Amino acid sequence: MFSGLARAIFGTTNDRALKRLQAQVPAINALEATFEALSDDALRGKTAEFRARLGKGETLDDLLPEAFATVREAAKRVLGMRHFDVQMIGGMVLHEGKIAEMKTGEGKTLVATLPVYLNALPGKGVHVVTVNDYLATRDSEWMGRIYGFLGLTTGVIVHGLNDDQRRAAYACDVTYGTNNEFGFDYLRDNMKYRLEEMVQRDFAYAIVDEVDSILVDEARTPLIISGPTDDTSDLYRQVDLVMKELVRDPETFEKDEKQRTASLTETGSERVEEMLREAGILEEGNLYDIHNVTVVHHVNQSLRAHALFNRDIEYIVHQDKIVIIDEFTGRMMEGRRYSDGLHQALEAKEGVTIQPENQTLASITFQNYFRLFPKLAGMTGTASTEADEFAEIYKLEVVEIPTNVPVARIDGDDEVYRSAEEKYAAVATLIDEARLRGQPCLVGTTSIEKSEIISALLKKKGVPHQVLNARYHEQEAGIVAQAGRPGAVTIATNMAGRGTDIQLGGNADMLARQEVGNADSPEYEAALARHKAEIEELRPKVKEAGGLFVIGTERHESRRIDNQLRGRSGRQGDPGASRFFLSLEDDLMRIFGSDRMGGMLQRLGLKEGEAIVHPWINKALERAQKKVEARNFDTRKNLLKYDDVMNDQRKEVYAQRRAFMMADDVAETVAEMRREAIEEMVSRAIPENAYPEQWDLPALEAAVQETLGLSLPVAEWAREEGIDDEAVRERLMDAADRHMAAKAADIGPDLMRMVEKSLLLQVFDQVWKEHLLALDHLRQGIGLRAYGQRDPLNEYKAEAFTLFNTMLIDLRGRVTSLLMRIELRPEAPLPTPEPVRVLDMRHPDPATQEYEMAQEDGGYGAPVATRPVAAAVDPNNPTTWGSTPRNAPCPCGSGKKFKHCHGRN
Repeated sequence: MFSGLARAIFGTTNDRALKRLQAQVPAINALEATFEALSDDALRGKTAEFRARLGKGETLDDLLPEAFATVREAAKRVLGMRHFDVQMIGGMVLHEGKIAEMKTGEGKTLVATLPVYLNALPGKGVHVVTVNDYLATRDSEWMGRIYGFLGLTTGVIVHGLNDDQRRAAYACDVTYGTNNEFGFDYLRDNMKYRLEEMVQRDFAYAIVDEVDSILVDEARTPLIISGPTDDTSDLYRQVDLVMKELVRDPETFEKDEKQRTASLTETGSERVEEMLREAGILEEGNLYDIHNVTVVHHVNQSLRAHALFNRDIEYIVHQDKIVIIDEFTGRMMEGRRYSDGLHQALEAKEGVTIQPENQTLASITFQNYFRLFPKLAGMTGTASTEADEFAEIYKLEVVEIPTNVPVARIDGDDEVYRSAEEKYAAVATLIDEARLRGQPCLVGTTSIEKSEIISALLKKKGVPHQVLNARYHEQEAGIVAQAGRPGAVTIATNMAGRGTDIQLGGNADMLARQEVGNADSPEYEAALARHKAEIEELRPKVKEAGGLFVIGTERHESRRIDNQLRGRSGRQGDPGASRFFLSLEDDLMRIFGSDRMGGMLQRLGLKEGEAIVHPWINKALERAQKKVEARNFDTRKNLLKYDDVMNDQRKEVYAQRRAFMMADDVAETVAEMRREAIEEMVSRAIPENAYPEQWDLPALEAAVQETLGLSLPVAEWAREEGIDDEAVRERLMDAADRHMAAKAADIGPDLMRMVEKSLLLQVFDQVWKEHLLALDHLRQGIGLRAYGQRDPLNEYKAEAFTLFNTMLIDLRGRVTSLLMRIELRPEAPLPTPEPVRVLDMRHPDPATQEYEMAQEDGGYGAPVATRPVAAAVDPNNPTTWGSTPRNAPCPCGSGKKFKHCHGRN
């Protein structure tokens, strides 16, 4: 009661924040007339002026009104777009390091230019993070025109760039790229052997677009870089043959769709053992003997592939490959792979070529990566449902920005049917009715399979339509451009991160680009004018028909994804409508809904083909979605707790590694390691306060030979009167030091310093890689400690600390052993790091918590294939053009895209 009264008097926290920011808008607007009067050169000169004022002690907050006014004027001149007042408020929220929640169609891409320009002035670089390469490239080119006009440089990081191209992009004032590319570059940088090879610079400020998708949905699992292990493809094929027969009997296994797990029953285990023995795979003992652990691993992954993963839902088969489908966008994730053998099991299941497995070399979660930025901000259309998580994990506050024009969309109540067949029939009927009155429809589905069910129904009815899913990814922009035309029907597998608004009547710019190739074409302006005129005629007709009708064919696990779909309609005050259709057979209702719901609907008298709309149903659905959201939040929090343990170690290792690279030489470091290795060697063989006759001399002599490569008379020393452990220690250190001094004199001190540094980094990487593998194994089994009434997290912390200390001991021993044994002639080349020929960039799938991997062409330590340099391309000789991408400019110099010119056929 009192809290409600306080809100009524003082307003909500959000209201107070908006009121404070709104007070600054008049100051920006007051400058508009002055800035309009400036010439282009004078407006461009503001950048140098602002930087000079920063150098004299002014702050970014002092410059904010003038900087925002500068960007607004530049956008008007370069793009013909003027920032609204609410966009200025959004820009201030981002500048303050908060999340701006802005509805779809409110121009978030343009809003970002305000804080990006302001925060780029100190010259430390600004990162703009997008969800895919298409948006990164589009936004960098589109908004980059504003930055370029104002004298700032813009770079973009996309897959396929080499290190030189990446380094140049990161050196720009503004750098666009995807969360995965930024994260992988950070990990790859910390695997380099020289500082000048690193591509990223120190972090300063980042704005995350679709912040809920990146920092929530994709943050359930870490980014991982891995290298190849031994090939076991034959074993996968053999086990798959067994599993294909086994899964025909549902009594042999149990599956939990809610937890995404599958396991053999007792009957199943016996049948599998019998079949594996017949196949010659299980040669001795039973399935769960320790020496058969590899076979068990293959059996479990094959069972999961058959029981939990469905073709055309979680993945598709494309060009002899298993391609993962992104749960949140419905896109094909080309090059991504599940790890831990799951992808290989799927390849065996579908009969495609099996690629080798991989081992972790480096990893980091998105939470810990983005917390490296001193200042972080984000923007999205749907963040308020996850406000608590943003505050708890990222210390980010969510501010809801009002729309420029009130939303006129009419959101209908959900309609619930008994069966999916009845639901789809009702959807098809509604689509046909809307099309006949000229109202465009956007039909949202949760998978490729379901989008194709709707497509088949519409084909039967003779309803023309477009399908937007992973199978038609290449035509995405064109489909979206046409989706707002009268009577258009577009079936889309999720709309999160599409990055393109559906405009009533159509999108003139995109239609013109499709027709002539690109905006630089001489025919572009004429095509644009023609399409604008056409759209001006069509828009009133679409508005009269009711605007864009969003039809959801199922509720998603997250309310945010439903809101993202719904938000595509009613942009900038346009009319629109939305309605969701559900059935008791939907995954959400079946897995997470109340068991009593079906009986309740029957008691309410629901007949075949009839829908029911009732507040109880809506509440039950909301409870189901909240259950899933809470489970996923727990998953992310749990992941972060464990990763924080590794993160402390990761930061220490990366800082130490960087210190090694920055040092002119590491002679003192390796000498200290040698002394500590000898200390540990002697401590193991000579216990404290032990008599000489109690010393383990054979073990000490063996350790001296193994680690130092020296044959020393340790047993004779022990017979000397008055000898103690300290004297033995001193003699060993003295012998080792003399040996290393002689080696340095033999091959030259300069070369010796280079050898020490190179080997130290190589061994450091090797022991860190093995430590990560040990942590992986520890993490997989640590949950079982709960059965012994012990907290798995505390157990993990304790054992991870012990493993880390063991790693450091191992590092000292290996470095000492290698340097004591290495033999080089003065003219011999410096040993170079052993290259890992193929690296995989993996981001585990947030839906299944299984790893996805994107293979890096060339790989770390191997030459990366670079694009042909311009000088090597002869516009008149097509044989010099190489493999030109279809969307790249044609090498002939026409200005058209290759696919519209010489690549037409």
